[in-house]
Amino acid sequence: MSRWGMVIDLKKCIGCYSCVIGCKQAHGLPPNMFWNRVLTAETGEYPQVIRHVYPVACNHCKDAPCVKACPSGAASKRTDGIVVTDPDQCVGCGYCVIACPYQQRTLYEGEKGGYFPGQGLTKLERMSRQLHPLQPGTAVKCNFCVERIDKGICKGLKPGVDREATPVCVNNCPPKARIFGDLDNPESSLVILIRKRRGTQLNADLGTDPSVYYCG
Repeated sequence: MSRWGMVIDLKKCIGCYSCVIGCKQAHGLPPNMFWNRVLTAETGEYPQVIRHVYPVACNHCKDAPCVKACPSGAASKRTDGIVVTDPDQCVGCGYCVIACPYQQRTLYEGEKGGYFPGQGLTKLERMSRQLHPLQPGTAVKCNFCVERIDKGICKGLKPGVDREATPVCVNNCPPKARIFGDLDNPESSLVILIRKRRGTQLNADLGTDPSVYYCG
């Protein structure tokens, strides 16, 4: 069984937000909801200013605090390492949102309008909400595009290699700053890059063992 993970190459990331927009389109996310985010900061003084870019999403922790905190069993970790939430079991208590040390979970309260206030939902927005319905009062987050992974594997495709079986944020990245693959395969391009570039996890001292690594 594979354990899926991701590497984000900070030297390649240009902060274009393609991962953010691609994720919102792929999952039909409403306004002000982001499963992928790009954090930015600047250091130095004009004219020698350096802009730092740091993409973040759910880390799909091996020892996930959100799973431990969930009282209903809605949050769970699959055998392939992907942390998912069952909306039919979620009671909307928000414990997982509080427990996540990376602030990568959102409690979805329901639709509050579309992207064009006062104009109603566009045809594309209505279609998107039919294809990707979200249940009000449930916790939502990045799921590594698990639906693409599962369908791709059923077709004999390889996540991280075949686009159809790979997370949209990886496919959408123009400079190829994101690599997806099997963390348990020592010969995968993902593991080789982590080993070669000494990839690090976000706040590794928390002991959650994230499945997302960063190479600087």
